[in-house]
Amino acid sequence: MSKTRKSDFRPNEFVVYPAHGVGQIVSIEEREIAGMQLELFVISFEKDKMTLRVPTEKATAVGMRSLSTPDVVAKALATLKGKARVKRAMWSRRAQEYEQKINSGDLLAIAEVVRDLHRTDDQREQSYSERQLYEAALERLTREVAAVSGIDEAGAAKQVDDVLVARAA
Repeated sequence: MSKTRKSDFRPNEFVVYPAHGVGQIVSIEEREIAGMQLELFVISFEKDKMTLRVPTEKATAVGMRSLSTPDVVAKALATLKGKARVKRAMWSRRAQEYEQKINSGDLLAIAEVVRDLHRTDDQREQSYSERQLYEAALERLTREVAAVSGIDEAGAAKQVDDVLVARAA
């Protein structure tokens, strides 16, 4: 991974923070914390009504990254078309792996979770925890697709849903 200089992320730029998904850098501010001067990215997650402050020096260490390129989004959508790969491990182990993939911030890994947990109407119902993981992954995927494509979240959700429905047909 390359070293991030302060100039790599700019105000008003959309970024992906692994644990929270797509946010927008509102500003870069100086704060004194524990007697030290720190420069912080102020990231707003509009949908969650949350503001996060990340030290500029730690941005890449915590996994913060720029939005994916359009070809990575295309690969993620192509991943959704694949056959679901469900391991025969216990649900708690699989749930842990899905959670790690979602929180990795990697768009392709998130697409794999959506693909593996997607259920059509004729399949058995999902458990509560399966549905929670599926919805979290789906939300992260659609937010990034929307930000990269420059469309609203509803349009991105329809685009992702169309791919999933086409796969099932």
